[in-house]
Amino acid sequence: MKRIFRNMIKIVLPLSLGMILLWYLYRNQDLGEMMNVVKKGVRYDILLSSLFFGLAANTVRGWRWSMLMDSLGKRVSRKKAVYAIWGNYAINMALPRIGEIWRCGVMSKYEKIPFAKLLGTMIVDRIMDTLVVTLLTLCLCVFNIGFFRDFFSENPPAIIMTLYALISSVRTYIVLTVLVATLWFVFVKLKHLTIVKKTIGMFRNIWEGIKSLWKIEHKARFFIQTLLIWVGYFFYFYITFFAFDFTKDLGIRIALIAFAMSSIGVAVPVQGGVGVWHFMVISTLVAFGVNVSDAGAFAMVVFTIQTVWVILTGLFGIAALSMANTNEKRDEENIRRQEILNKID
Repeated sequence: MKRIFRNMIKIVLPLSLGMILLWYLYRNQDLGEMMNVVKKGVRYDILLSSLFFGLAANTVRGWRWSMLMDSLGKRVSRKKAVYAIWGNYAINMALPRIGEIWRCGVMSKYEKIPFAKLLGTMIVDRIMDTLVVTLLTLCLCVFNIGFFRDFFSENPPAIIMTLYALISSVRTYIVLTVLVATLWFVFVKLKHLTIVKKTIGMFRNIWEGIKSLWKIEHKARFFIQTLLIWVGYFFYFYITFFAFDFTKDLGIRIALIAFAMSSIGVAVPVQGGVGVWHFMVISTLVAFGVNVSDAGAFAMVVFTIQTVWVILTGLFGIAALSMANTNEKRDEENIRRQEILNKID
């Protein structure tokens, strides 16, 4: 019962926070006008065409992750890596960030690679995402300083306010000092204990996974794939602008700003960034002249369609991953059986 309760908290709490934010965003909007846009003001054929770019980006992400895993000393199945990435995003829709743990676990099981090492490769994967979003946002800030200054002055990010409060507090440095001293005592003075040895081994494996970036044979291909992933994500978002009359003429500059803001929203540990993603996109579109109802309709339609797409492709990926592993085992057994028969002959 305790485990069920904890799992329910992990699902319900972030989702509730997202839904509260959604209610706050849409509480004063004209729902009749929004529904009119949804029914008559959307080119759904264009929206559906954008989905290809999201799937293509996640497929390239699977290829890139397989390169990191290869550098650990064993060539893994590209197909399985891609299916695991697709499934990753579907699971994140239920439990934020658990999808990353799931993909490491399932690939560890199927490819016989230590889980901790795969966790290290996943950390590299996410670090690259953070770097790309940060660089994109900084570049956009340079050329659109007015928008970002006004936005963040009106909506100060909670994480920045929290960090400022922590940095300016004496208690933070006391806690850090105690923490460092405790860790030093445990890992130096108690390193003979079994549990400490296992913990040290786990961290070494994670570090081995993180070092996979330096061991990649084709580093240029890795960075090209990183670029392709984010180009794919951008077009996944940008093409949706052409499905609405009020966004199709905004241009690529505003689309890039909205995309960067939406990417920041997705980073929040809420299912698919629900609520936060809407807030970022709506606020950006309104800042560039789109009325609130239209911006709300845009966010609602695009988020809903893309979420359904992520769930469907993710469920397919989970099923296909299991089937691919079963087929691979069957092929291995057939090869082994044939080798035995050849020896008998």
